[in-house]
Amino acid sequence: MIKYSILCLVALFLLISCDGEKLELNPTSSMSGSSLMGSATTALVPLNGIYRSMYGDNNDETFGPMSFNFMNDCMAEDMVMGQGGSGWFEWDVLYRFKNYFTSTNERCYHLWSTHYSWIANTNYILAAQETMQGDTKDVNYVMGQAYAIRAYCYFMLAQNFARTLVGHENEPCVPIYTEPTTPETEGMPRSSNKEVYEQIDSDINKAIELLKGTTQQHPSHISYATALGLKARIALVENKWQDAKDAAHEAIDASGKRIIHTSDFYGVNDVNASNVLWGFKIKADQATMYHSFFVHLDTIQSYGTGTPKTINKILYSKMGPKDERRAWWNPGSKYNIRDDDGNVISGYINDKFHFANPKDWTGDYVLMRIEELYLMAAEAECRLGDEASAKSDLMALMSVRDPEFTCEKTGTALGITSNEETGSLLEEIITQRRIELWGEYGRLYDLKRLHQGFRRTYEQGWCVASYRLSNRPTDDPECYIWVFLIPQSEFDGNVNMTLENDQNPLGDY
Repeated sequence: MIKYSILCLVALFLLISCDGEKLELNPTSSMSGSSLMGSATTALVPLNGIYRSMYGDNNDETFGPMSFNFMNDCMAEDMVMGQGGSGWFEWDVLYRFKNYFTSTNERCYHLWSTHYSWIANTNYILAAQETMQGDTKDVNYVMGQAYAIRAYCYFMLAQNFARTLVGHENEPCVPIYTEPTTPETEGMPRSSNKEVYEQIDSDINKAIELLKGTTQQHPSHISYATALGLKARIALVENKWQDAKDAAHEAIDASGKRIIHTSDFYGVNDVNASNVLWGFKIKADQATMYHSFFVHLDTIQSYGTGTPKTINKILYSKMGPKDERRAWWNPGSKYNIRDDDGNVISGYINDKFHFANPKDWTGDYVLMRIEELYLMAAEAECRLGDEASAKSDLMALMSVRDPEFTCEKTGTALGITSNEETGSLLEEIITQRRIELWGEYGRLYDLKRLHQGFRRTYEQGWCVASYRLSNRPTDDPECYIWVFLIPQSEFDGNVNMTLENDQNPLGDY
């Protein structure tokens, strides 16, 4: 078992200053873990330490949730890698990460260890719920966020280390820990998908209950509206359409946020923008430089120019000529891959993500914005047969994005793969979601819950033959190609898990 203590984040613990905007490093070497949990005020220190660790790491491919979402985009069909560069994220594109589950410096280990580290630290906070001093709202604010973080972590682990919930309810998922752990704590066996999602539901519902009536003190904090947004995401995976609809709409109403034009959100790098519910504010002295999301995506400077991340050309063609999101990609860029006649054979290069200030490597990480909430509500309403409401929520977004957009489609049919188009309303909602959230959410997460496979093609812009994975079953949504292996270190330290009985398939089936 990989074991962590709340004290492992002491060097990263942060406090919010009186202006409510600036996270500042605060040394806590003189404070014990128990004293930190004594009051709601001091408990913000370890809580902020968890958030701080979610965007800082000394690794080119692990920069918290943004890296894992980016990874799941690279593994699907809509983010086309033009060429490999130094190889960062190329193994995700090629699905070569499984072979390295024994390494403590590769994808399987980082996915597992970071989320369980955050879970372990939230468990220390939650253990103090009954004894923590302070105003009830202040205590609820701390505890609500801890429950939400734990729900988020188990949700991410479940999506990466098991097949999707629906249809695989009784398959093994991940171990559940809800109490503080020490190096002597005995490891837990794998729980089923059903059991893990029951824990996720319990945690996110407690978070929503506790956070209601509190005020978000910093954009990095999970607010009441953010927790509702997380519940909507979870409910979509669970196929609980009414829950997804209700949570998304309540989040929209509670957030006070609004849909804005892409020109007002240039670079997708500002958590203070009026459409953002949750994200990490990156200050210059906390920037992770080369180990960051924008290094891989920014095409004005840095690594993103040499390894172009481009959009699936067929998906790009789904936008109308006046769709303002066309500005997020550049068909004329010199960094697009071309043939000998000058024709672009790659997808069209990203112009969506940029550093806010390239000189100091800053740019905020946006984890949830209101546009996603409208798309989740529209999908849920479509699934419930309320097509009028689904179109209304879809148009709330599209009337801002494209003045000429109309939708008279109907139905919920989806192809077995994303390549097989049905012309349904549900497919249209998913298509707009693919365009709107490109590079932000992790496309593969949607493919899994939709039970859809995909095929990368030359026509989409996959000009590097090996990236097309022609000999791999990406068209089979039930295969194990995208289920990660549990790291060897877990089997080395957990007496209740064995490599022979508990490891996920090394192959595609």
